[in-house]
Amino acid sequence: MMRDLLLAFALVLIIEGILPALKPDAWRRAVEQVSQMPDRSIRIGGVFLVLVGAFMFHLVR
Repeated sequence: MMRDLLLAFALVLIIEGILPALKPDAWRRAVEQVSQMPDRSIRIGGVFLVLVGAFMFHLVR
């Protein structure tokens, strides 16, 4: 179980690091755009991603 959790965390780090490593300017612009969005929009997007991730996890498991 702990091994799976560490592998999942490693995969998140790899995926999160791809855009800043390959296109730092595009990543910076995206972060600037997100920083100007209202909190409510960011929260809704985050909840949506959590739900999609939980659904995918349920399907795979």
